[in-house]
Order: sequence, then C-alpha cells, then structure tokens
Amino acid sequence: MPNTPPLRGWTAVESPFHKGELIVQDRVGVRARVDGIARRAGIRDYMPDQHRLFFAERPFLLIGAVDAAGQPWPTILVRQPGFITTPDEQTMRIAATPPPHSPLHGQLHVGTFLGALGIQFTTGRRNRANGVITGLSDQNMSLAVHQSYGNCRKYIQAREPSLVNEPGPAAALPEASRLTSEDINLLRHADTFFIATAYLNGDDKLSQGADVSHRGGRPGFIRIDDDRTLTVPDFTGNFLFNTIGNLMCNPRVGLLFIDFESADLLYVAGETRIIWDGPDVAAFAGAQRLLQFRLNTIRRVSNALPIRWSPVRYSENLASTGIWKEAATNKEAGVENNEAAAEVTETNGA
Repeated sequence: MPNTPPLRGWTAVESPFHKGELIVQDRVGVRARVDGIARRAGIRDYMPDQHRLFFAERPFLLIGAVDAAGQPWPTILVRQPGFITTPDEQTMRIAATPPPHSPLHGQLHVGTFLGALGIQFTTGRRNRANGVITGLSDQNMSLAVHQSYGNCRKYIQAREPSLVNEPGPAAALPEASRLTSEDINLLRHADTFFIATAYLNGDDKLSQGADVSHRGGRPGFIRIDDDRTLTVPDFTGNFLFNTIGNLMCNPRVGLLFIDFESADLLYVAGETRIIWDGPDVAAFAGAQRLLQFRLNTIRRVSNALPIRWSPVRYSENLASTGIWKEAATNKEAGVENNEAAAEVTETNGA
C-alpha cells in the first residue's frame, strides 16, 4: 500500500489567528504552543479528503454569517446527505440556502463571510470550514474555504437524526425582545446550543471571517438571569479561542437552540460580556470563564426542522462539569470547583 502523504498545515507566514484570538491565548498562556499546533496541522487553508467525505455524509450543516446590519446569526440547513459537495480541496458547494424562517434568509450575497460546521452527534466528530461565498442562487451557494480544521469531541451529546419526508409547515412567531415562559422552559432543559460570531477587519486578510461553533453542557448549564439575560460557562477546549477571540473585538453574538423533542428553533441575538474570574466562575465546576449575553432580538420557529432525534446519550466529559443549581450551593458554601486548564491538545475531528 503506498504511503499517504502527510497533511499540510498552515503555510502562510502570517498567523491564522487575529488580534482578539491572540489576546486571549496570551492571557491563558498558550499562544506559542497553539501557534505551533495550528501551523503543523491544526488549521489548514484547504479541506483534507477525510473532511470532504465527512461533509458529504452529513444530513445537516450549521452555518454562521452576519446580516445587513452586521448582526451574527447561526442557522441550520437540512437536506438528504450529499447536498454538500467539494469539487476540490478549497471549494465547498451547498445545495441549500437559509430557509424563510431563518434570520439569514435573503441576507447572504457573493462576498459574504461564512462559517460552516459539520457535526455528527453520535460520534462527536465536528469539522469546520470558514471562507467567503463566491456563488449564490436561490437554492445553492459556493464557498471558497480559507480555513479548515477539526474541533474536539468534548461536551457533544449523542443523538441520531432521522429525516422526515412530510414534517408539516414551519411557523415563525413574531419577533420579540424578551424571552417567553416557553422559551425559558426550552433553555432550562437545553444541553446544546450553537453560537455565531464574527471578526471583520479588512486589514487581516487571512484571519477575518465569521464563525459558528457548538456549546454543550448538562441541562441546567444555562442560567436565565432575567427575560433578557443569559449566562453560560466556558469549558476547556482546544485553546484556539475563535469564538471568544471574536467576542473580544466584536461583542455581538447570535445563538441557536434546538428543541430536540418538538423540532422548534429558538434564535436569539445580543451582546456579550466575558466574565474572566470571580466567585461565580470559581463555584461552577469546569468553568474557565463565563459568557453573559444581553439579548435584544428573539425569534422562535415551531416545527422548523424536518428531523426527528433519537433519545439523548450525554457526553462522558460532562461528568466534570456543573450546573447553576450546584454552583449556587458551592458559592454559598465557599467551595471552588474550577481548576486552571493545564494542557493544550491537538485539534481533532480530522
């Protein structure tokens, strides 16, 4: 059997990271190590064959982009596997565009920065491809991939998706500025959400763009401070700090929550405050910092996805993480559960 050539890493002289990501890496003390990992194989300017095959097998894709007002939004595209193709290692073609209920419907155009996330809940694999839209029609778009990399499997809950042939019509509720009791109930039971951020600075040609990423935890890891404010822990990951690096420069954020029982979607948008330390961080098991979202726009869509999901199997990595009810008890008792991250690992999902 012939030897497989080694995967190429980041080949540009410039860093794959922008100033916000570098600030956070410096703060945590991992900048030099992460730069070495990224340049060897952690971040690439092309999609390796195994990523291309992975995307082709997916029945859904998460994307993130900004709307005309500069607001980042995540959304989900669902089709039969095969709707994502990669004619070459730097081109992704997607036979889908944001549906009418999505905040990104009608907001994309040639030249829009787009982040794409393929995720397989049952195995925990997730791969990302970020770039710029080079072709767009009513039903298709093409993406020139500028950055491609895998993400760690941590905190991903296992669910098997099944496509539904006739799911019934989706119905978007009126846009709101405050969470309803139904929204709050969804958030209290949520174990997964997706977060879209963006760093758009023309001076950073190789590192600017939009991102969409996954966040997971035990039900109860989202704190509803009031009907316009949410607080979530940030757990140890791969130390690339793409999301938090973007938020350092641009606090605007979009979140997407999936009700895996009803197929409803909850979109929320607002601004972020990063809480680096303090008693709430110390009391929450596994938290390295907190993200607090002040919401200004809320959109709920019922029966939004033509997918039904198998019962959940929680990630074993959640055993070392907390929920807010436990954190409140720890804080009252003066117990500190948070430990500093000690290891930087290679990105996976390759």
